[in-house]
Amino acid sequence: MAGSVQHTARGPTLAAMTDVMRRGRASLAFGFFVQGVAFALLVTRIPAMQDRYGVSDGLLPVFLAAVPILAGAGSVTTERLVRRVRPSRLLRWSQPVVLLALLGVGAGDQVAELAVVLGVFGLSVGMLDASMNMLGVSLQRAYGRSIMLSFHAAYSLGGILGASLAWVGAHEELTLWMSYLPVVVVLLPAVLVGSRWYVDGEAEPAEAGETKGVAFRLLLPLCLVMTFAYIGDSTVSNWSAKYVKDVLGGSEQLATVPYNVYMVTTLVGRAGGDLGVRRFGAVAVVRLGALVAACGFGVVAMAPGAWVGMLGFTLLGIGLCVLVPQTFAAAGRLFPGASDAAVARLNIFNYVGFLVGSPLVGALGDAWSYRGAMLVPMALVLVTTVYARSFASGGDRYGGGHERPRTVDVGRGSNGL
Repeated sequence: MAGSVQHTARGPTLAAMTDVMRRGRASLAFGFFVQGVAFALLVTRIPAMQDRYGVSDGLLPVFLAAVPILAGAGSVTTERLVRRVRPSRLLRWSQPVVLLALLGVGAGDQVAELAVVLGVFGLSVGMLDASMNMLGVSLQRAYGRSIMLSFHAAYSLGGILGASLAWVGAHEELTLWMSYLPVVVVLLPAVLVGSRWYVDGEAEPAEAGETKGVAFRLLLPLCLVMTFAYIGDSTVSNWSAKYVKDVLGGSEQLATVPYNVYMVTTLVGRAGGDLGVRRFGAVAVVRLGALVAACGFGVVAMAPGAWVGMLGFTLLGIGLCVLVPQTFAAAGRLFPGASDAAVARLNIFNYVGFLVGSPLVGALGDAWSYRGAMLVPMALVLVTTVYARSFASGGDRYGGGHERPRTVDVGRGSNGL
């Protein structure tokens, strides 16, 4: 493996490092994109999956809950593995496993087979999400400015493409196998080639007195923000169609629009979000995002009809899109000597929010009203403004969202070529 150089180096060494970083950024963005495609293809074909395997309505929630639980276990495992194995290597091999597990979902016909492949999918997704964000955090520090939102924008773009491909498969009445096979055939070799240029950062010395207890106390606000953000996200993904149709009186066709609107505005917000962080700082962007998202939930809750509800879902996409990427980035800044461990622990609360959000809104909707249920994620997102100062550590001390440059490895990625 080649040696390390500083961001402030001069001459050919700086040029070599810049080239490595650019390739690393492009390959990692592609990894985020592929993950967006794979996850969207899975979750948007759940009805077809249920029909293929004969999974009852009572058993389906068990399968759906098992995936994020196992993903959390995969994230915990990643925290331990990165003490001995570079995150780039974990990402390089977990992403193909995710794609093959997706293909496995379409290949079986027994419930036991579905349980196995979803288990593999969940564990590998947890490792993938954790290692992917570890590399994103280390690359952002190497760049010395906010780039984290651009990676998550690539994920959103992949999600839009995956959902579109799933719609085509459903419209043409393709089997799951025929829907997934072309995607895996194209993306699997592409991610293996792209993984050659992943870039690992080198950890900075840990702060004096940084212990596990102190680390958890400092990380807790970010864990809450991550949980609340994913409660909001899962509310949109799981309940927007039903809400527009049953509560706002929209047609069945119109009910398919709000999630697409949400995904598109999420992409747009993330594509330009890094510029906002660089200019105004992470604290201001997170606070504004939380306020916009809360307004979005308020509009949805009070909407007199479907089109006003669409405005609310548009605001939700613009507001929520900045929270998760900035939460990962803040964890890296808070623990420069242990950023990989911080990201892995924080990533667990991604799945906590996903697990809590959908059942919470459903239970409140059945017991109270779905309009009232929308006020709960609104209140939780508003709590994020209380914790916004937690995003100031590191980056904002250097002004306008810029970070202290970090050492990176000049090797061409996980294989050291």
